[in-house]
Amino acid sequence: MSKELNLLSNISDVFSKIKYGENFTEEVSEILKSHIDSSELNIYVYDKSTNSLRNFSKSWVVIDEKIEDKHSKEIYDSFKNFGDFKFIFNGKGYSDLDSDINLQAKNTLFYPLIKNAKNYGIMEISFDNSSKLTKDFIKAIQVLCTEISLIIQNKILYEKMEKNVDFHDAMKNIAKIIETQYELSYIIPLIGEMIDKFIIEHLIYIFLKSDDGTKYNLVWPMACRDKKILNALPRLDEEQNYFLTDQDRIGIFPLMGEDNKILGCVVAHSNIDKLSVKEIEYLDQLTKQAAATITRANIYAEVLKHATLDALTGINNRHQFEVRLKQEVASSMRQNIPLCAIMLDIDFFKSVNDTYGHAAGDTVLKEVSSVIKNSLRESDIPSRYGGEEFAILLPFTKLEEAYGVAQRLRAAVEQHEIDISEVSDYDKINVTISVGVSEFDRKQTGEELFRRADKALYSAKTHGRNKVVIYSK
Repeated sequence: MSKELNLLSNISDVFSKIKYGENFTEEVSEILKSHIDSSELNIYVYDKSTNSLRNFSKSWVVIDEKIEDKHSKEIYDSFKNFGDFKFIFNGKGYSDLDSDINLQAKNTLFYPLIKNAKNYGIMEISFDNSSKLTKDFIKAIQVLCTEISLIIQNKILYEKMEKNVDFHDAMKNIAKIIETQYELSYIIPLIGEMIDKFIIEHLIYIFLKSDDGTKYNLVWPMACRDKKILNALPRLDEEQNYFLTDQDRIGIFPLMGEDNKILGCVVAHSNIDKLSVKEIEYLDQLTKQAAATITRANIYAEVLKHATLDALTGINNRHQFEVRLKQEVASSMRQNIPLCAIMLDIDFFKSVNDTYGHAAGDTVLKEVSSVIKNSLRESDIPSRYGGEEFAILLPFTKLEEAYGVAQRLRAAVEQHEIDISEVSDYDKINVTISVGVSEFDRKQTGEELFRRADKALYSAKTHGRNKVVIYSK
């Protein structure tokens, strides 16, 4: 028994250092190898909502009753057929071991994982050996299985708690977007990233219906070539909440507008994993929250046609910027006066949202807008172009002067401390901007003026950020 006690002592040492996020099966497997030749340890936990077993160490491996692989079928059948057996060895069930058993060249030992007198998973030990399976070794493995079972139960409980916290955070973040953001091109990626991080075993796609309502257009991410998804989209109808297809591995959740019209849908897809009951519940709620955000953005788009100011920052919105651009280009052409343009972008803004939260991101946008306004002359025309991009028109300004204005802006933003303590657990942060500058000439259009400023901005971002670049051909 001393050999078995030594085995349990070594494994207990591993367990004492375990953190919930760590995988311990590889370490235990290595210790087993010193007692059983070529041992391999696998642990499978039953998911009632999908009627499948999930490998605890490799969450992407799923085994259900329909699987055709011989080894996987053996695992699933053993789990279902434990009954009163304490373990299954090489396909035969045992309630106890009366005597040692001669081993074969290849051996498999299955133990049930028990909670509240019910089997909720299975532990598999595969090994090669030419000696015997002893009663002492079986007792040691029973103790090991009990310890592993407790660790797994704690880890599952911990993960559920974490997931609930993540879910409520995601709901709050989407709700915050509803309050502060209005541009679909900005909010759709944010919503997609939130859901994608939350439903980690599935790829997430967001589709919006075309203006004429005849087809679904993918808006996030960039591509979807899965024909199973594309063929399933027309099945959505206004009387339906959501539906599952491809053996519950694809879930399609409609984005419903206030008039009960379908705006689009969120799709969760995996080639391996079924959607669990809890994931379906989360996706349903997240999609409804996202639909409210998109509805508000659509309403805002209509209002925007008559509005001039950006709701979050209080400076000109993109629509008003386009109006002023035409006016200033016409004045420059008519009066032969200089005109310059600035495009600027907050560096690593996505990291601000990811690290400090979207409410902090909104605070950064407002503070940077305030710095821009305070750093410009009355004749200058600042606008929020979209997301974290800003466009500035500088009438009566030559290129050298515009470069000076841009450098002054860059320095002012870099030195400005932004207080985010009211909306996050952090105190103050600093951000930087990249800036592109271009000058209008009479051969250009207004659009070309800003395309050139945008190209200069891109150059600033690709050459280190926190700098000003003047457009050059």
